[in-house]
Amino acid sequence: MHTNIIELRRYRLKPGTRQALIDLFDREFIESQEACGMSVIGQFRDLDDANSFAWLRGFADMDARAKALGTFYTGPVWARHCDAANGTMVNSDNVLLLRPANTTTGFATPAQPRPALTNSIPATGFVEASICALAPGRASEFATFFAEKLRPALRDCGADILAELISETAPNSFPRLPVRDGETVFVWLARFDSTSGYATFSDRLASHPDWQNHLDAELDQWLWRPREILRLAPTSRSLLR
Repeated sequence: MHTNIIELRRYRLKPGTRQALIDLFDREFIESQEACGMSVIGQFRDLDDANSFAWLRGFADMDARAKALGTFYTGPVWARHCDAANGTMVNSDNVLLLRPANTTTGFATPAQPRPALTNSIPATGFVEASICALAPGRASEFATFFAEKLRPALRDCGADILAELISETAPNSFPRLPVRDGETVFVWLARFDSTSGYATFSDRLASHPDWQNHLDAELDQWLWRPREILRLAPTSRSLLR
């Protein structure tokens, strides 16, 4: 399924409950959601917050989103497990509704199938999500800035750019699940093979001539608040890894 609409969902969890939620999610909430017409793109531990769980899911369009979510959240799997899932959470409404910045910057079809439920081998790499808060109406301009200036520098330094996303401005098609309305953001996601590889990338970027001379300052001028960086470790069944 081609995903034109993406949710970046971040759950604040009660201390000590993240692994229980991951176990439940990987066992019960992947195939069951995809059977309803959505794509579970990836699910992650936040490496900098032990009480945070993040995941991505995608839809063909906003109408398909409404239909798929309505089917899942009124269905038997959610009915059986909603209390256990919700019992791990402090809140679950930190959600960005996004779409690809253009036709070539969405998530590519994964090269490998999703790991089986019996998989016990953890993913070795991680994904960095960079969230840029922008002035209203400037997401497309920033996407051009990113493509022309930032993306080449990031790739030069070793980043594997997975997707470039901007805010979806259409009304929430499933109001039962709130999203962060009224925000203008650009989100890019990059994959790294290891923490040491990420450290090497960070060092290279800090010393990159374009970054030192102007890119860091140019990026900062676009932002309404400091860039939010999430370091996300895929769970054992995450398709994005």
